Formats: sequence, C-alpha cells, structure tokens
Amino acid sequence: MTTEFTSAAARYDSILHGAHHRRLPCEHRIPQPTSAWLPENVELLERYYQWLTSGGASLEASHHLYLPMAGHVLGLNLKPHSQLDLDVDLNCAVEYIQSKQLSQAWIHNCRQALYKFRRFLRQERGQHVVTFLPPNPQRYCKGLPDWLIEQLERYLHVQERNWRPARVNQQAMRFWGNYTRVWRWLFEHHFIQEISDIKRKYLLDYIDDQLKAKYATTTINNALRCFHECLLFLQEQGYRVPQSLLRLPTLKEPDALPRFLTDEQVRLVRDDLEKRVTQDQLSSHRRDALLDRAAFYLMWHGGLRLGEVEELRLEDLDLGGRKLMVRQGKGRKDRTVYFTDTVVRVLKEYLEVRGLGPSDHVFLYRNLAVHKDLISSHIRYAGQRVGVKVSSHCLRHTCATQLLNAGCRITSIQKLLGHRQIDTTMIYARVHDRTVAEDYYAAMNSIEKCLDPSPIVNTSVQSVCVNEQVQLLELVSQLAEPQLELNTRLTLVEQMRQVLNGKPAEQIELA
Repeated sequence: MTTEFTSAAARYDSILHGAHHRRLPCEHRIPQPTSAWLPENVELLERYYQWLTSGGASLEASHHLYLPMAGHVLGLNLKPHSQLDLDVDLNCAVEYIQSKQLSQAWIHNCRQALYKFRRFLRQERGQHVVTFLPPNPQRYCKGLPDWLIEQLERYLHVQERNWRPARVNQQAMRFWGNYTRVWRWLFEHHFIQEISDIKRKYLLDYIDDQLKAKYATTTINNALRCFHECLLFLQEQGYRVPQSLLRLPTLKEPDALPRFLTDEQVRLVRDDLEKRVTQDQLSSHRRDALLDRAAFYLMWHGGLRLGEVEELRLEDLDLGGRKLMVRQGKGRKDRTVYFTDTVVRVLKEYLEVRGLGPSDHVFLYRNLAVHKDLISSHIRYAGQRVGVKVSSHCLRHTCATQLLNAGCRITSIQKLLGHRQIDTTMIYARVHDRTVAEDYYAAMNSIEKCLDPSPIVNTSVQSVCVNEQVQLLELVSQLAEPQLELNTRLTLVEQMRQVLNGKPAEQIELA
C-alpha cells in the first residue's frame, strides 16, 4: 500500500469514527460502525485511488477532493459498498458538505467528485454508463405537418442501416438538421398543404435567400440534395411529386483540393508533441501528451480518420505485426492499416499509462473513452503553438500526399485510406505529383538551353532546336491548364519526352 493511499485510508478511518460528532442532519447521525465490512471498503478506496491516478486525475485533487468525498459516502452509510444505492445513499455526502457552510464553488466541486465516484461504482458493478442523450428532433420539426414528420421518421430508419453504431445519435441529429432545412424554409415562407403546391420558383427563391444570408455554396447544395432524396423517397411511398421538383438547380461548387502539410510543417508539429512528452513533469500531463502523440502518428502515418481513432479497440491492435484493423469505418467497411516501428513505439509508451476505463477503447481520457473533439482540439492547439494551421483530417491528406510522392502505388493508397472509388484517391495526384513536376522542370530546362545563345550554331541544328522549342512551348502551355484530367497530363508529359528524344509529338485537342 502506497504512502499516499495510507494517509487517505487514515482519513477514511477518522471519518468513520468521528462522524457522529460532526454537524450532521438528524437523519444521518450514525452509531459507531462495526468492522466486518471495513477491509472491503478500504480495498474499494484503494482501487478507486488507482483508477483516479491511472485516468489522469492529479494527486492533489485525488487527495483533497475525490478520496475524501468517497470516504464521506462510505463513512456516512456504514454498510458494504456493494449495498449502496447509487441514487440515494450518495446524497448524504452532499448534505454533510452543505452543513459545513462551505462556499458554493466548493460544493459544486464536491458534487462533481460524487459524480466521478458514482461512475467508478457503476464500472465496478459492470453497469452501463450513459454518456450521451438520445436525439431530440422537435426543434427541427417546428412548423412541419404531421404527415411529413412521419415520412421523415420512416426515411430516418432506412438511412440508419448504413450508419456506424457508435455514430447513430450524431448522424440522427445531422439527419434532422439537413433533411428539414429546405422544408422548414418552404413552410415558413409559403402556404403549402401538399407537395404539388411547391413550385420550382420557390426553390430558386430559397437559393437566393441563402446566398443573401452568406451561406456557403456547399451548404446550400447539400440541403438541396437532401431535399431531392426526400422527394424520391416520398415518390416511392406513393406521393405525387412534380417532375419539375426532381430536376433541382444547384450552384457550381469550387473544385477544391485537399489541404496537406509540407514536410517542414509536419516536422514542427511532431517536434512540439515530442517535446511535451519529455518536458511535462506531472504524470497526468505526461499521460495526456502521450495520448496526443499516439493519435497524431496514427492519423499521419496510418491515414486514420478522426472517428476511427476514437473508436479503435485494443483487440484491433497487432503491434507485433505492425498493423491494426479498422472495423466499421466509413461506409461500414473494414480494412487493414499498416504502420511503422515509430508508431509501434509511441503506442506502447501510451498503453503503459493508459489506465482503467469502462471499455476496451485504446484511447481513454479521465477513465472514459476519449471523444473525437478532444483529440481534434489538442492537435489544433499543437499547430497553433508552432504557427501551423493543422486539423486531424489534414493529417490524413498529408499521409496520402507523402505516400504518393514517395512512389507508393495509387491502388495501395486507395486500400490504405479505405476509399470505395479510385477517383477519390486520384484527387491526391492532382494536389501534387512529383513525377509530373520533375518532367515539367526537365522540359523547361531544355527550353531554356535552346534559348541560350551559343558561339557556333549549325543551321540545321538551329532549325531542329527551334522546332523543338515551338513544340515544347505548346505542350507546356497545354500542361499549365488547371482543369486538365490526370490522364491528359500524363499524355502531355509523354509527348514532351518524345520531343526531347528527337521524335515528333502528336498533337491532341483538349476539351
């Protein structure tokens, strides 16, 4: 038994034997306890202390807040912890604290400590801990007719089949927000009793209204797509939907490319996370730093999505084989992700201080499965400390871009990232393809050499050089077009090689 816990146990003993002298309400004044169940409760406190410290709670908070409040609960009820009523018996500790006339801030802290002790007792008993509330769609359905709400609920159950179990509640709230957006606007601005009352002009007015309100193009188009899907579902259910509504107008979206970090930016963020691991002296701070670093490497080296890091389980890790299984990823697809010896090392160092929790999630924070928002914010703060704008998904884009530039096959990157279509992975080739860049610079160097004057120039050689220059300049101008497909770019590069090898290049017409 540690020295720290010995003092905590002594405080618990003083609580037990001195409780009847304290200023307690009459219903909580207790006789001297028997000792039959004392060892059992003391062992519970020791497990609670280990649970607190392994979960990242500071020693000061454990000694002065969490353990004393647990001691109050056990000392004021005088029965084995297995017989405690978690909804009733813990309240006497709050009444005891209030009877001491302490500050409201301290009473609030004590209530939070009791919440933590209740969570620990539930975990000891194997009870499920509810960490979220079920979705409440009422605020999204205000002003909508009952028949539409009923059909939206049916469509929700259809969509739910494709959602990951861990994301059902989050996806349900997103569903109600997206699929009622256009409907709410229509019923607010127009008198509509049935679907045939909706005119195409109403949708054009909706687009103008949203643009005037400064909503993004992608947000407007997403709402229109959800509205279109809902109309198709209503049509399947027997509702008469005008064909003009099924040909919805949409706005042209910018052809945005994935954002990725340069090698220097990745090094800055990595070095900051490594420095925090070595410099943090408090065990709780170092544990958090190890968690941030391990999550960072999984997203950078493995290309994992933020939600996949959050839901990773211990059974999915194969550190000996340097791989892990992503189960029920996006689209409910499983895949294998490989990682380096560096990732194995940082995962092992984190797992040594992972601590105890109610589940087998790899990443725990304060004895609960870590939330993705916490990982995201910690990664963002690490970038802010070194002046780099970084996000969790940006690390996934960086992984794909670096693998492509290192010569990894595009089909291998597709499997690693879990893309259903190869076209999704080909976006990274548009971002930065080192092979195309090298061919471009080689061609430009040849053009510059042709432009440089030489002291003795043969007429026939000069004629050939000028002809090559004209062809290369035309090919380079075509290659500089930003909207070219990848296959067309590769064709132009091959024609450059032909010209540089003295062969005539075939001309192509670009759309």
